[in-house]
Amino acid sequence: MASSPAMSGGDLFLARKGKLSRVRGRGKGGSERWHSLVPPTERQEAEAARQLEHRQKVIRVTLANQEFESVFQPIVELGSGGVVGAEALTRFETTPKRPPDVWFAEAREVGLGVELEMAALRSSLSQLGRLPAGLYLSLNASPDTMMSEEFRDALRGAPAERVVLELTEHESVEDYELLETTVNSLRSQGVRLAVDDAGAGFSSFRHILKLRPDIIKLDVALTRGIDGDPARRALGSAMLTFGLDAYNAAIVAEGIETEAEFKTLRGLGCRFGQGYYLGRPGRLRARPEQERADSLWIAGEGALPPEADPDAEDAAPDPDPVVSSGPRRG
Repeated sequence: MASSPAMSGGDLFLARKGKLSRVRGRGKGGSERWHSLVPPTERQEAEAARQLEHRQKVIRVTLANQEFESVFQPIVELGSGGVVGAEALTRFETTPKRPPDVWFAEAREVGLGVELEMAALRSSLSQLGRLPAGLYLSLNASPDTMMSEEFRDALRGAPAERVVLELTEHESVEDYELLETTVNSLRSQGVRLAVDDAGAGFSSFRHILKLRPDIIKLDVALTRGIDGDPARRALGSAMLTFGLDAYNAAIVAEGIETEAEFKTLRGLGCRFGQGYYLGRPGRLRARPEQERADSLWIAGEGALPPEADPDAEDAAPDPDPVVSSGPRRG
């Protein structure tokens, strides 16, 4: 019996009721998804509606009870070890116990993404006054949040020159022209723009080319192990050259966890960085006793390592770091 030729992905089609058809979806990484073309039963629709209502309720209760907190991770000048800013991250204090990025993804899926991001942003902005005047506050915001009226309202009255917006993207941008207009309006007020996760995928490069950011943040996937990987070093060096030559953008390397990564990035000419080697996320003190950045983080939560000598052996990271993430993170 002759075997039938192998089918390619495009050869799959609906033959009869109950079969599967392969259709393209916007899954992470451009993956394809399988969908059953059999219409759901009334019972299935009712169950789906019940689950959606439950998921929305969990997010709404979290928002109503403010069951989250802002923590801050220092952004450090690699040459001097001095703190220049802090990225605001979010930690959730309620059940189910999940990483922050999962909380924000869940909120987006049930139509409450902007509401949850805005609650986190307001919490972070309310603490800007605790940072010394010379430090900036970096806030994560998705395109949908950045283009919302609630976001513009939240920024009114804030010292714009001390605010950096980190553009995060979890889904495709539907209206790039509107996003560009929004970004240009914010920057005209003094706000600076950072593009997050550079080197992690096409989306971040498109943001860079379209929006001409003031700050480019190298993704942890590029930073991690850069000291022992010639390919990462070459790409990192290229990103540094590109960012500086094309846009005169400041480059911040994320996820620096070892002395070797720190020294390699500094040797490549990377000026700024953040990560557990440089300082953990932590709460800000209510009333800093002195205008020193290393006195701001509560010891045991996000205390900075010794920074008078960034090469000090005792500045090694804790072997069991807590995971941080922002609307990604926390």
